[in-house]
This record gives sequence, structure tokens and C-alpha cells, in this order.
Amino acid sequence: MSGILNQITWVYTETLAPCVAFYRDVLGLPVVRDAGTAMIFETAPGARIGLCEVFGARVVQPAGSMITLVVADSEAVDAAYLRLKEAVAGGLSGPEEIARFGIYSFFCADPNGYQIEVQCFL
Repeated sequence: MSGILNQITWVYTETLAPCVAFYRDVLGLPVVRDAGTAMIFETAPGARIGLCEVFGARVVQPAGSMITLVVADSEAVDAAYLRLKEAVAGGLSGPEEIARFGIYSFFCADPNGYQIEVQCFL
């Protein structure tokens, strides 16, 4: 494939407002498009997370999925962890090194239960 300009990973929700508060206010991701019942957040140049209220055949289905946000170093992982801890994010685990994959990371959950990992490569 050629000509790809961006990438969007879509997750669905019954109610958009708590998810917007999490992705915009807690994670600090900038909004690049607000379509009323859907919002798109930029995670890095060309990479985005889209949140959309369910419609048609779309469903909230967090089981088996994970969104990983890669940051520069372990200090950035620790800073993100403290920010999420203050916000009382659900499913929050403490940062740890996972030698098998050569990463340092922690996990939390968004308001719908989608697993979010913040990591850096060691």
C-alpha cells in the first residue's frame, strides 16, 4: 500500500463524555477532530485514536485489545504513571520492566475497559 497519510484506531463507547475526559484531560492527547458523537485524538504525528458512540453493528468490545502509547524513556513512563494515579485511572498497575520484551511499562484502563499501556523501549 502506498499513499497512507494517517492511522486511526477506533474504540467504541456508549457515552462519549467520560472517554473524552480520559483521553483529552487525563492522558493529555490533543483533539484533531470533533464530529459530535466521535472524536479523534493524536498520539503522535500520523497516529490517532478515534472514539465513537456505538451505532449500527459497532459495539464496545475491550476484551483482547490494547492500545500502547510509546514514550521516550523510563522517566516519561513514570511521569505518565503519576499523572494517571492522581486521576485515579481504573486498572492501574505500577510501572515495571518486562525483560522478555525489553520494555518498561504500566497498564490502566479507559472508562470502557479498553487496556492502555504506556511504555518505553529499554
